[in-house]
Amino acid sequence: MTNKMVMIAGATFFAMLAACDDTSTSSASAELTPAQQACLRDVANTTNNSQVVVLSSAFSEAGTQVTVGVGEDRAPWNCIAYSDGATAGIEFLGDEGAL
Repeated sequence: MTNKMVMIAGATFFAMLAACDDTSTSSASAELTPAQQACLRDVANTTNNSQVVVLSSAFSEAGTQVTVGVGEDRAPWNCIAYSDGATAGIEFLGDEGAL
């Protein structure tokens, strides 16, 4: 490859990279487990805020514990998801006095 072609390829790569803009926070992704998706859905419904993101999760046969961040500040919420798609234990983990 000539120097000019390398520069054009590099500029094209950076232009394509700059065009990538992932502003979604709670789309069903192939990277999310069904438990995580269930918790995102139900925490969003409970908080009436669709801006949710998985902060952490821990799998267990009894139920998967998922910590969900809500809103711009990613306020922490707890959720337990079960293999049948049901969830429970949805509760705010932060300091309510700080709200």
